[in-house]
Amino acid sequence: MNPQEITELKGLVQKLRSDLDTLSGAFYKNNFTSSQQFNKDVSFNSRLRVPVFSSAPTVAEIGDLIAVAGVLYICTTASTSGAGAVFTLVGSQS
Repeated sequence: MNPQEITELKGLVQKLRSDLDTLSGAFYKNNFTSSQQFNKDVSFNSRLRVPVFSSAPTVAEIGDLIAVAGVLYICTTASTSGAGAVFTLVGSQS
């Protein structure tokens, strides 16, 4: 290899490292925080696990799903200062 080819290969390796760092950052972004934003549909291969509570929590955001005694609820009113969240039964469950 001549010096020009080596320089070109070094440039390509640096570009690949940069691309890999960008992809890694995007892949691992927010994976270990309390929430993660998805900008595409999400499919689950086996199941979606909903947190189970003995009673509805007082702190929640609109759209939070919970299960209480095997019954599914969704938060319809977020908690605000001094007031707890409101959860509504999802559909007709028996």
